[in-house]
Amino acid sequence: METRQISSSLKKVGNILIENGSITREQLKKAVEMQKTAATNGLKKPLGKALVELGYTTEENVTRALAASAGVEYVSLEKYSLDNTAASLIEPDSARRYRSLPIGFKDDQLVVAMSDPNDILAIDDIRLITGYELKPVCVAESELKAAIDNYSRSSNIMEDEAESRDDEPSLETDEVKVVDAGKPAVKLANMIFIQAVRDGASDIHIEPQERTLRIRFRIDGVLHEVMNPPYRLYPPLISRLKVMANMDIANRRIPQDGRISLKVDQKSIDFRVASLPASHGEKLTLRLLDRSASIITLPELGFPENKLKLFRKMINTPHGCVLVTGPTGSGKTTTLYAALAELNQVEKHIITVEDPVEYRLVGINQVHVNKQAGLTFASGLRSILRNDPDIIMVGEIRDRETARIAVESALTGHLVLSTLHTNDAAGAVTRLAEMDVEPYLTASSVIAVLAQRLVRLLCTQCREEYIISRDEVLSSAPDFPLSKNESKIKLYKPVGCLRCSKTGYKGRIGIYELLIVSDKIKHLALKQGTTGEIAAQAVSEGMTTLQQDGFLKVKKGQTSFEETLRVLA
Repeated sequence: METRQISSSLKKVGNILIENGSITREQLKKAVEMQKTAATNGLKKPLGKALVELGYTTEENVTRALAASAGVEYVSLEKYSLDNTAASLIEPDSARRYRSLPIGFKDDQLVVAMSDPNDILAIDDIRLITGYELKPVCVAESELKAAIDNYSRSSNIMEDEAESRDDEPSLETDEVKVVDAGKPAVKLANMIFIQAVRDGASDIHIEPQERTLRIRFRIDGVLHEVMNPPYRLYPPLISRLKVMANMDIANRRIPQDGRISLKVDQKSIDFRVASLPASHGEKLTLRLLDRSASIITLPELGFPENKLKLFRKMINTPHGCVLVTGPTGSGKTTTLYAALAELNQVEKHIITVEDPVEYRLVGINQVHVNKQAGLTFASGLRSILRNDPDIIMVGEIRDRETARIAVESALTGHLVLSTLHTNDAAGAVTRLAEMDVEPYLTASSVIAVLAQRLVRLLCTQCREEYIISRDEVLSSAPDFPLSKNESKIKLYKPVGCLRCSKTGYKGRIGIYELLIVSDKIKHLALKQGTTGEIAAQAVSEGMTTLQQDGFLKVKKGQTSFEETLRVLA
């Protein structure tokens, strides 16, 4: 009986979508079949979600149809000004449980945003909790989830402020008591950890200003200010974090390093903590490493198909040196881990030397650099060579000694993977020469150089297309990939919505430049040719530059013109 009722309700929404031209009857049939398959596996999949997953329509169209089916108003929370007084009438946990959030008042009624306005039980419970007559409105589920998360965070901050007024700890009097008594600071620290993990941040910056405290997250490579807690929470917050990281809370005049391991949302997260004495107090930077995350595979990194085949061919060479270059934070280590995961086989002995070991790879021997104990990249690499390796990964080539041992190892029958800090692929060859590595060693050992950057992906929910003329494109980017008959080009630009935190971007993808060391490039390396000469030769042999690969992703609608230019500036 219940199944028939649900099916009838869903078909009503489906019929509305057919009538307004959003989907066809055949598409509705396929979505219902997908729904039935999920049900046989014990999973509940709403019809609207099935239609969106199959790519037949958008979440907005489904929500509008659901609103029409229930006879309520459709509202976009991106354009609605949330009333905090209304939202505060229920707890964040209740909002999540009922999948509903009060967003304002209208004609003495409480306006409640709901993803399912047919949920009579939720409506009755919220009416009892708030004491108001309700006016349900229908909103997209993803928008509602983002709004509830934002409300939950602001609610916690307000609670922290209220408690901190009752008991204001003093850092100067008793450091230990501050940590024990500073409950608001404990809650704030926990909230920072949770929000950072949920927002997908790579770094947390806690920065005292003259009269304020600023907390920023680096998300998709860009810093965003996420909160400004009251300054009174700064001393106990810093003490709390330093205690958790096993750092000396009494010493605030020298930089310190520490580490915190936590489980957040069922994820095992390592926070690498670094303190820095600044003019207004200690600044803390926390780098997030998700130990429970699976290693990204090479196809997921965003390689064009032809480059992926070439790169795979290079890393499956029995011996030689493959270098990955780019600035800090460009994803070099992620690429090397993806390569190692693909090379990891029983018949291969793989050893890495890293600073630090960021991800544990099963079946691979990973060595952690320890300078205090005398274990550097160079000394670790020498020891590795006495342990019969087939493949060696060196976290970074930083000095002449490491560079020389790495290229010599490649000449003696090992495959060596490593990273260098250069702007492009051709620059790696000249950088080794600057490190006093003899040109003949570089020419004989280096078989390929991969340069890369990370660009932000446009949010697929809010990106906006626009048409630009051929002349406009070529005036800004003369090498933009255009065919002869393309007079107008459809591109996309960021807009910003709740799902992407109003940034217009969600996630990142790599852009790549793969230089294969041919005989002519070897000749240029031997005669110490310039970076420009090597790059020109590689392009003449078919190398796609970083900028060209970036523009190809712009043309596909994956990223924006401005983002590509920003990253490559």
